[in-house]
Amino acid sequence: MHLMLVSLLSLSTLMFSPARSFAAGGSSNLLRRSLISADTFRFQPSNTRLFTTRGGANQNDDSFPTWTFKEPCKTMDINDFPSTTISFVNSASSSSNSLKVSLVYGAEEESDTPFSLPDDTDDAIKGIFNMHSEDFKNGTAAGASLPVITLPSNSKLTLISLGSSRSSSGHASAASKLASSLAALASTHKPDTITITAPEAFTKDVKAMKTFTTNFYASLYTDNRYRFGDNAKNPFSKLETVEFVTSSSSSSSSAAAVTLGTALETGASLTRDLVNSPPNVLNPLSMASVAKKIAQESGGCMKCKVMDAKECEAMGMGAYLGVARGSETEPQFIHLTYTPPNKSNIKKKLAVVGKGLTFDAGGYNIKIAMMELMKFDMGGSGATLGAAKACSLLKPENVEVHFIIASCENMINEKAMRPGDILTASNGKTIEVLNTDAEGRLTLADALVYADKTVGADKIIDLATLTGACMIALGDGVAGVWSSDDDLAKALTEGASGESGDKTWRMPLEASYNDQLKSKIADMTNLGGKYGGAITAALFLQNFVDKKKPYAHIDIAGPVWDGKKGGATGFGAKLVSEWLLAEDKAE
Repeated sequence: MHLMLVSLLSLSTLMFSPARSFAAGGSSNLLRRSLISADTFRFQPSNTRLFTTRGGANQNDDSFPTWTFKEPCKTMDINDFPSTTISFVNSASSSSNSLKVSLVYGAEEESDTPFSLPDDTDDAIKGIFNMHSEDFKNGTAAGASLPVITLPSNSKLTLISLGSSRSSSGHASAASKLASSLAALASTHKPDTITITAPEAFTKDVKAMKTFTTNFYASLYTDNRYRFGDNAKNPFSKLETVEFVTSSSSSSSSAAAVTLGTALETGASLTRDLVNSPPNVLNPLSMASVAKKIAQESGGCMKCKVMDAKECEAMGMGAYLGVARGSETEPQFIHLTYTPPNKSNIKKKLAVVGKGLTFDAGGYNIKIAMMELMKFDMGGSGATLGAAKACSLLKPENVEVHFIIASCENMINEKAMRPGDILTASNGKTIEVLNTDAEGRLTLADALVYADKTVGADKIIDLATLTGACMIALGDGVAGVWSSDDDLAKALTEGASGESGDKTWRMPLEASYNDQLKSKIADMTNLGGKYGGAITAALFLQNFVDKKKPYAHIDIAGPVWDGKKGGATGFGAKLVSEWLLAEDKAE
């Protein structure tokens, strides 16, 4: 990932890792022997873990320790998906440790009619509303709630506003806020059941129910794989079910929406796990193991192929392997293929390519800031694998989907590519390396050629944490989309983005900027000029896909990581999944 305009950052120190610069050869071995023999250093026995996982993770003895002088991690732990169920019932359960929630519409802010509760509202809810009516005025925002009261039976009651809008978009917005509010209440009050009464129009709105499901499970996400003791507590561990009390006539379609939302969020949760994982746990080898596990758990609809450096070299992937040369950990080219149950139904072949840099030190153009966050430089591959997981659960009927990742690390040793090197991609294009920190596009180049020529995909999209320039342009909440195909761009920025909630914005492919990529000694350079870096990166990638083929590049550098919360967002998995579902339904 190339971070442009670093002068805008407040830089006080130059960060680097001296130990990692030793090569796999003699100097590294000498270092290891000297450390092991030193009186101040005790080498861990081969059967001893340096660290241990705790909490709701799937334990695997091969996935830890996080780092030793042995082989790199070859597997990694994945957090268990929340066990809390979302259901629709005709009558409330009799749990003594429940939280009863009434959802109500608010009056319009400018309305002259005072806000009032529906006639069928629980008497206890009416009581707390009357006590706190000043806190629940007209125009109360969706998600706002009254204080929780506890009954003698130990059940708890509250009321939450859906806002004033009765439209589908209003319902979806309210559902998102409701999910966050309920998760906060569950964390504080620790109920085993949340029982919700709501207007039927809300519970029958399938988009609202899907949105609630994805956002609620996202709010329950807890990553305790690298925490211990009290730090590893799950505040939602007691919550068993969330039940909507509704008529049977509305529950069928709503339940289907919950099933869809659960599958989508299962993929996004995997994406968070991957992006959150430290680079000494998630490397190309352990990423490949996650892909294999997706195939193993797919019920036969997924197959996984992993190619090593020799196989990639035989295919001429010089751009990808040029980046990988600097790391002791072998690159892994991952290809997951989804085939629908009935192959005769296949109408089109789609490819999703994810940038898979499990750590980016910048190479010889070493990063001078934010290096500790460069574990998220595999955010594109995290989204790709998350979408693959969702696809294996949803099983679209009419599309064959290929999920492709050229995974490696961008490190430094005596074999690493240097500024000035010329690499040859698998389509024969030669690339002058002006900056080793503009490496993601080099790995994507060969992955895109593979998707185009080897797979023969009809449509291709890629996701990549590619440029700091895109973050400067769009901030940390919106991904940029570049495509010369208007239909594909619209399907992503309006269709899939609107359905998933993953925000995107179409960006220009300014043809005149191609001049910035001209080289005097090769076909092109891997870096443009000082300005418009996100655009020149997208233009670079256009050289590796047939120009007549629908193709879109999605730069997710901004929204893949939440700086305030200090964790992965899961961005991209639902975006891709919704695009695949739309393509499945399209003619």
